[in-house]
Amino acid sequence: MSTRALYIGLMSGTSVDAVDAVLVDLASPAPSLVAAHSHPIADELRGAILKLCSGDVAGLPALGETHIALGEVFAQASLSLLKRADIAAEEVVAIGSHGQTIWHEPNGDKPFTLQIGDANTLAELTGITTVSDFRGRDIAAGGQGAPLAPLLHQHLFTSACTSRAIINIGGISNITFLNPATPPFAFDSGPGNVLMDGWIAQHRGRKFDENGSWASEGVVHRALIAKLRQDPFFSKAPPKSTGRELFNSAWLETKLESLDEPVAPVDVQATLAQLTIQSLVNALHEHGDPEEIYVCGGGAHNRTLMEGLANALATRTVGTTEALGIHPNWVEAIAFAWLAKQTLEGKAMETSGFTGARAPVVLGAIYQR
Repeated sequence: MSTRALYIGLMSGTSVDAVDAVLVDLASPAPSLVAAHSHPIADELRGAILKLCSGDVAGLPALGETHIALGEVFAQASLSLLKRADIAAEEVVAIGSHGQTIWHEPNGDKPFTLQIGDANTLAELTGITTVSDFRGRDIAAGGQGAPLAPLLHQHLFTSACTSRAIINIGGISNITFLNPATPPFAFDSGPGNVLMDGWIAQHRGRKFDENGSWASEGVVHRALIAKLRQDPFFSKAPPKSTGRELFNSAWLETKLESLDEPVAPVDVQATLAQLTIQSLVNALHEHGDPEEIYVCGGGAHNRTLMEGLANALATRTVGTTEALGIHPNWVEAIAFAWLAKQTLEGKAMETSGFTGARAPVVLGAIYQR
């Protein structure tokens, strides 16, 4: 019987809707998914996180307490996952925890990225070695610190004969270009679900637009989409990354206020969906028009987004990463389990085509069990 190498991957993305937790066997080059679990984030904690993400910090105690509380939730997610899989903590080599990004500023005078979800607490409560803080070293090496999931995309999804794009639609969208004839590269293309989530929460009291059903009822507002597309981020050359620091409710309200007429809320939602679609399609056209496009992340379940992409890319194959053997819900969490293994093995990661880092570096900090 072959020896297993079990790792846990934890991901809490821009949408702050849940902790994605996976247990994977990394004994072979291709990860084998053993178990997966979506662990809820309580509304009170989610509210505290979103307040921090807005830059409205009520002082260091709020930051510190939320940091610890989220570390406790990550531990609960890990232990629930192990219980579901009937696996003892002692059997797990390590946890790879992305943390929760609350601010990402890779282009300032002092570039930084800040993720919370205390890895000390996580390691202590689970008794499992934890690897976290994956993005900071990349920024120290001159990179954007994001996106990092393309490292796994490159490892798993590269074809020897076909050009592919792997699109992750979470709160923010990013694209990995995998062409057998050229080096891989990736970048954030713009908002994914983050603006749509915020808008439907404001007007319908829902956390997200299930299946994109509300967006499908509206009509794209031409003047608004033109205003949104004028943001310099969209024309900026890669490498580039973004987050709630730019694409947030205040940004959207500024654009709406600049119009000559009010826009019906349902039409705003339709327009935000089109912004995500259009920014992805434009990026694909500008960078080689890959033959196959595979989507992962929460946006893979948004029918409006998926149909919009398929219609705009009618001559291309458009599907989800399930066609490549990995369910779209778990790709990012698997990526951080896999990155934890690379960190423990001391492997420097080549991210220059993804983040612009000047040299390969070992990503992440290790917190021993």
